[in-house]
This record gives sequence, structure tokens and C-alpha cells, in this order.
Amino acid sequence: MEPSDREIVRDTLAAALGTDDVADVARLTGGASRQTWRAVVDGRTVIAQRQQPESERDMRVEAEVLRAAERGGVAAPRVLACVEATDGVVTLVTDFVGGETIARRLLRDDEYANARSRLTEQVGRTMARLHRIDVAETPELERVDEFALYREQLDEHGEPHPTFELALRWLEERRPSGDRECIVHGDLRLGNVIVDHDGLAAVIDWELAHIGSPLQDLGWACVPAWRFGSPLPAAGVGTREQLLDAYNAEAGTSFTLDDLRWWEVFGILRWGVMCITQAQRHLSGSTRSHELAAIGRRVCENEHDLFLALEGRW
Repeated sequence: MEPSDREIVRDTLAAALGTDDVADVARLTGGASRQTWRAVVDGRTVIAQRQQPESERDMRVEAEVLRAAERGGVAAPRVLACVEATDGVVTLVTDFVGGETIARRLLRDDEYANARSRLTEQVGRTMARLHRIDVAETPELERVDEFALYREQLDEHGEPHPTFELALRWLEERRPSGDRECIVHGDLRLGNVIVDHDGLAAVIDWELAHIGSPLQDLGWACVPAWRFGSPLPAAGVGTREQLLDAYNAEAGTSFTLDDLRWWEVFGILRWGVMCITQAQRHLSGSTRSHELAAIGRRVCENEHDLFLALEGRW
């Protein structure tokens, strides 16, 4: 009989951490791109993430980025191991970080009022700490021209999306140049941070990290989808000015609202193309998933947000 995923995770943790004391192995819900498991090893709670077969990048690169982030003072789960499981699937093992990730609770529950008041500044300063890490510390992390990447992906899907074409033209005509290169998280927004009562506890979900412009992370945090219904643009908890002030103070930069807005528009387009891609994984049969199918309906939300943004209605 083939071992179950639970048995494989248990055996992998035992081998990676050098113990037979592995208990309470349970798969966590959420996350559309990989399996995430929690277990107790020698009395310590850990997280194990299993790489999806269709992933283009080895998860060991992500482990390398996480280690660099820790050295750079970025709040992130500590890497305990990154190994090949008994079934050949690369598995990343990290410390468990307590707190909340569900945006609805973070934005509305009274118990997170103090955290909300601090989160914009903490996120801005955390981005700055990440971006000043020497890219030489992550030699396997690839440089990505994200504009070209999502242009290509949209073309490959072969679906008519006039709004996205209009946005691409707007972006092409105003494309900035000369940004310095740094480690970009690629998906740093509410939902990918663990928050406790004091605010930011850890940044998680580093699978989209790459070398690129520092403004990409700032703009992505302001994409309307990541406000989860809040009127506040910066991750649903602050203003763009507060985010920029915190970032510039920590990084010693002087980025402006105009710098930020190009990347915010690009972020909306990027999420729209991602939604198409996620839905196609389900429709093609490569990964059958209700969650992936449901993400497809969000394409039109991004088309709506782009129309507003291109009219200057931020």
C-alpha cells in the first residue's frame, strides 16, 4: 500500500529533524499553490510545506531567501530544514509563528485594533529591510522582468481581455526606468502576514520572491483586492502616504505617490492575469480545485479596478 501524504510528511519531518517524536500531523486549509502541514516535533510546533509538482522553481531557493531575510532583520519564519521527502517532493520546514492571517478578522475585530494602528508602519519598514539585503546573498534567485512576464502570460492564454490590453498600453507609455534591483517578496500584503496583538509577527508565503524593483512590493500592497473591502488603500490599514513615509524613513529613499501609482496599476493587472492562470490550472485538469476555479471569477474585479485607476479614481 502506498503511504499517505500524512505518513510521508511525518517520515520527512522525522528524518529532517533527527527524531521519532513527531505528532499531531495535520494539513492546514488555505493556500492555492501548495500543501501546508502543521506538526509537533519534540514538543515544538513546526510547519511543513510541500512543493507542487508543476512549480517552476525549486523550493530550496525560497529557503535561501528566508535565511537571508532572517539575517537582514525581516520578521519571517525560521527555516529548520529544506529536504527531499521520501516521495521526492521538496519540503520546506519552518518554525510555527502564532497569530492571525485572516484579513476579515484583522480588519474588523476589536482585539486587533492596536495591531491595525501599527501595521502600516511595520509593513513599510519591513519592506525596506528586505530590499536593502545584498542580492549576492541569494545567488539562485532569478531576476524577473515582471512587465514582460505578465504580458507574455496574457498572450499565452489567448483570451480576449481588452481592459488588460488597455492597461498594458498605459503602463508601457509610462514605464519607469532606473530602479535599483533588490530582493522583492512579490506577494507581501494582508493575508500573507501573520499578525498578533502587537502587529506584524512574520511575513510568509515567499514563493514569488525574485530580484526586481523595490516599488513592486509597495504597489502590490495597495492593490484594491488586498484591502478586503476597507477604504484604506495600504493593505486595508493605512494610507499610501503612511506606507511611503515608513518605507522612506527606513530605507533612506524618497519615493513619491507618482512612483507608487505605476506599480499599483501594474499590481492590479498582475493579479488579473494571475487569476486567469489559476483558473486555467483547474480548467486544464492539471490541478482540480474548487478554490482555483473560484479565483477565476475575480478576473472581472480587476478589470473594474483598472478602469477606475486609469481614470485617476484611486
